[in-house]
Amino acid sequence: MSEIDAMKPEDFGKVAVLLGGRSAERDVSLNSGSRVLAALSRRGVDAQAFDPAERKLDELSAFDRAFIALHGRHGEDGTIQGALELMGIPYTGSGVMASALGMDKWRTKLLWRSVGLPVPEFALLDDASDFARIERELGLPGLPVFVKPAREGSSIGISKVRRAGELGAAYRTARQYDDKVIAERAILGGEYTVAILGDSALPIVKIEPANEFYDYDAKYLRDDTAYLCPCGLPEARETALRQQALEAFRIVGGRGWGRVDFLMDEAGAPYFLEVNTSPGMTDHSLVPMSARAAGISYDDLVLRVLALAAPG
Repeated sequence: MSEIDAMKPEDFGKVAVLLGGRSAERDVSLNSGSRVLAALSRRGVDAQAFDPAERKLDELSAFDRAFIALHGRHGEDGTIQGALELMGIPYTGSGVMASALGMDKWRTKLLWRSVGLPVPEFALLDDASDFARIERELGLPGLPVFVKPAREGSSIGISKVRRAGELGAAYRTARQYDDKVIAERAILGGEYTVAILGDSALPIVKIEPANEFYDYDAKYLRDDTAYLCPCGLPEARETALRQQALEAFRIVGGRGWGRVDFLMDEAGAPYFLEVNTSPGMTDHSLVPMSARAAGISYDDLVLRVLALAAPG
């Protein structure tokens, strides 16, 4: 039995489950956090819900640990992590730098590309962008282009552009959520995700949405999205991709747990998409699916993540 598995409920002390918050992903966070709280309660841990949108942060000083189930800004971007570090409270997931970097899809891609990891061709958009030129460079009209806020999650504000002349409208949609917007060439051979737990990469999940792409509805509301785990890749190939995803996670400074998403082209070449340093824990979420395939129950997953909490 590992040191983590040997921990008793009282070893965790009083735990704050941070949920809700003020980001566009508040509803998803409330869902994740409520399930995490229920799991901790089932295992006898003294855990309480803590919504930073409704309580003062200095009230966290009454807790011994924090399980961060916040998604999006002010919860996944290093801000709450910094506050917890100032208070000396161990928390789950990545530290300030990795959280901030992982939240910024543009900077993550720049970093990955700089060390030779494959990423889809992309461009940063602003009001002065030459949209027609960028459309040509990214492959329109032959290949679709995805336009998304650089610092949002859950596919909020994302558009799939297929025809020339539509990039500007997609930019304006994404611009409602962030002043930094990226466009990236679509990679059409399949979408996959790798859950990270401690020093291990868990079994890969392949995602097959029934609608146009893996948008907010497909992630949280629809029941016809297919999740394949085993993912269907040859064992040696999956092992190599899991190791590469773990390396991608470490490059951004990730720790504790997280998720790395990648795409596959028609020839089977991977392209790394983004890192998630505070993954969802809903009934539709991917990390619990991957953990289950590895023989880890939801409640055990929550306890392991909490046991990996660090002070900074």
